[in-house]
Amino acid sequence: MLARRTLGLEGLEVSALGLGCMGMSQSYGTFDDAESVKTLHRAIELGCDFLDTAEVYGPFTNEELLGRALEDRRDEVTIATKFGFRIEDGKNAGTDSRPEHIREVCEASLKRLRTDRIDLFYQHRVDPNVPIEDVAGAVGELVQAGKVRFFGLSEAGVGTIRRAHGVHPVSALQSEYSLWERNLEDDVIPALRELGIGLVPFSPLGRGFLTGTAKPAEEYDEGDFRRGDPRFQGGNFAANMRAADAVRALAEEKGAKPGQIALAWLLHQGDDVVPIPGTKRRTYLEENIAAADIPLSADDLTRLDEALKPGTTAGPRYSERMMATIDR
Repeated sequence: MLARRTLGLEGLEVSALGLGCMGMSQSYGTFDDAESVKTLHRAIELGCDFLDTAEVYGPFTNEELLGRALEDRRDEVTIATKFGFRIEDGKNAGTDSRPEHIREVCEASLKRLRTDRIDLFYQHRVDPNVPIEDVAGAVGELVQAGKVRFFGLSEAGVGTIRRAHGVHPVSALQSEYSLWERNLEDDVIPALRELGIGLVPFSPLGRGFLTGTAKPAEEYDEGDFRRGDPRFQGGNFAANMRAADAVRALAEEKGAKPGQIALAWLLHQGDDVVPIPGTKRRTYLEENIAAADIPLSADDLTRLDEALKPGTTAGPRYSERMMATIDR
C-alpha cells in the first residue's frame, strides 16, 4: 500500500501518489470508459486514493465518469476538481473566477460527481480580471458551508499564492513539475515551503519524454494535445529525447522503467510533494505506483539533477496562447 502524505497546514492527507484522470476523457487518444472505471477501482485497491479531475475535462464528462465510478465508494477517495473557466458550446471560452461563477461551478461539480463535498477545490488558472482575494473568499465561504474541504491553486505565481493564502489557507499548488520541467525551483517551491503549502506536480512524466514513449508531434492524431506542443516539434523533439537518456540509463541499471525513475525522483523531493501521473489503463497505473518502492541514492539524485538541470529542455512549455494563462 502507498504511504500517506499531508498537503498544507490544514491537514489534507492523501496517498503519496495520486491519479490524474484527465486522459480518461480528454486530450490523449481514444477513450474506454469501462477500462477507466476499472483503473479507478484498481487505484483504490492499491491505496492510491487521491483522484484529480476538473469541470473542463471533457468538458464535464470526466467528472461524470468519476461520479458513476465512485458513487458507492465515495468515502474511500479524496477528489480534487477545479473551477475557473467559462465553458460555452462545449469549449473553453476563457477564465472566469467571479465568486458567483465559482458557486455555480461548485454546485454543478457536486452534481456530476454525485457527492455532497469536494475535497480539494482548485482555481484552475488565475483570472486576471478577478482579485485573488475575492476568489479565496468565495472558496472560504464554500468551506464554511461544508461543500468544499480544502482550497488549492493551479499554475499560480508567488505573489498570487501569498495574497490568496492571506485570505484563506491554500493547501496545495498544482503545477507542472518534473525532471523535465523544473520551472518552480527558483521561487515557487521556496515560497510553498515557507507558507506550509503542498505541491501537486502534474505531467510528472514529461508527457512521455521521461518514459521514452514520446513521438514527434506529427505522429499524434488530430485533436491530441501533443500535436501543438512546441517540445514535440522539429529539433526540439530530438534534443528532448537526448536529454532524457540519463533517466533511461539509470532505469536499466536498476531494472526499472524510465517513468518509475522519474516518479521516484519526484517523491524524493520532499514529503510535501504528491505527483499525479495520469493514465487510463490499469497496467500503467500499477507501474506508476510501483515507483514508490524504488530507492534512489544521493548519487543517483545528483546524477539525474545534473543531466536534466533547469533549462535543459528545448522549447517553451506551451504555445504562446497557452503560456499567457500561466501566472508567472
